[in-house]
Amino acid sequence: MDQKHLQRLRERIDAIDDRILDLLNQRAKVVIEVGKAKKGARADFYVPSREKAIFDRLILKNSGPFPEEGVRRVFREIISASLSLEEPMKVAFLGPQATFTHVAAMQQFGHSAKLVPQKSIPAVFEEVGRGRAHYGVVPVENSNEGIVNHTLDMFLDSELKIITEILLEISHDLLSRSGRMQDIRKVVSHPQALAQCRGWLEENLPDASLVDVASTALAARIVAEDENAAAIASEQAGAMYGLKVVKKKIEDNPNNFTRFLVIGRNTPPRSGKDKTSLMFSVKDEPGILYRMLEPFSQRGINLCKIESRPLRSKAWEYIFFLDLDGHIDDQEVADAIRDLGKYCQFLKILGSYPKVL
Repeated sequence: MDQKHLQRLRERIDAIDDRILDLLNQRAKVVIEVGKAKKGARADFYVPSREKAIFDRLILKNSGPFPEEGVRRVFREIISASLSLEEPMKVAFLGPQATFTHVAAMQQFGHSAKLVPQKSIPAVFEEVGRGRAHYGVVPVENSNEGIVNHTLDMFLDSELKIITEILLEISHDLLSRSGRMQDIRKVVSHPQALAQCRGWLEENLPDASLVDVASTALAARIVAEDENAAAIASEQAGAMYGLKVVKKKIEDNPNNFTRFLVIGRNTPPRSGKDKTSLMFSVKDEPGILYRMLEPFSQRGINLCKIESRPLRSKAWEYIFFLDLDGHIDDQEVADAIRDLGKYCQFLKILGSYPKVL
């Protein structure tokens, strides 16, 4: 290779980097002004719909060859660092560190936010409810294993709102100290992770014992002290505890996603592509299921999901959780919810927020 030509290319890169740095600082100065304006208007400094609009606009404008996912990741960190200039952001999440909830929180808030692990889903709600954290991140649904009931139950007594959702592709790695399959006598992980990899384990490690623990991150920590054990955990957990990859992506179903909710105190404004979540209970009587769905059908409102849970206070009575397309500030949505309320013993709007998909 021509060394002079290579040197000229590197000098061009340096010059471009200098321009990028200058533009980042120009952007930061504008962000500081935005923060002052928001403080004067007492507006929320974190607006998920605004972030989504930024990502969508930049990805649409990107002509390459820089990859779309690279654009999202770079600007995720730019926005994260910019928000920290306005006000240091504290985010509680279901811990410990290196769990998939932690990964989801980093994906949403970037590395400049202060991410604080909590021992339980109620603890995340409490941190946000008492104002010790600005936001919280909790799992709500897995595409293979279904709903996280504990998260839904928390909304019964909480005034917190869903302000956005995160969709994270779940990829399970088999990790150990040596990185050798022949050393493995037992496999440690969270019960859901073990269930999602059961077929692979039966085929490749039929004689290994399976051990349930509280989280995939805890599994990685345990395996770091046991040369005959392997953990099913995230790539981040392996890096944190110095483990080697035995096999990547061992989940039986490659189409494996977990949906997380970001909880906060205020409902964000409309983004133009929103979802509203409700919880309600109805009196058991003939035709009630038809009547509670009719207000949405009449207005052509799409229902994304409906779940039912036994009501803890009364035997054989149920509470329903409903996701629908639209924002509570949309007249059609507000009217449909008003009509639904006529049949409800209890109705609560959990939030209107930007849709991921």
